[in-house]
Amino acid sequence: MRVSATAKYLRGSTRKARLVTLAIRGKRVEEAAALLRFMPQHAARDVAMVLKSATANAENNHNLSAEDLIIVEAHANEGPTMKRWRPRAQGRAFPIHKPMTHITVVVEDREA
Repeated sequence: MRVSATAKYLRGSTRKARLVTLAIRGKRVEEAAALLRFMPQHAARDVAMVLKSATANAENNHNLSAEDLIIVEAHANEGPTMKRWRPRAQGRAFPIHKPMTHITVVVEDREA
């Protein structure tokens, strides 16, 4: 049985979050949580939060054991971009783009 969790509108680059989700795809939940704990990337904290939520969904809603779960899908999709303007010299304005990311983690029981 597949169980998922999604966090939407997280501030940060999608490209950087994809590097983190690629590193945990296909691993056991405990192994991925340990890996995320020591990753230097800022997005690792957000991915760990979503992984913890997916594990809790599997345990509480579907009575699955956390030790038997593996990550079958983990992806970061692009969200909306906040656009701001920064004043510069001689009356000019430069654009500032603040991207957002949607992170999804899908776990599945190992026997399935």
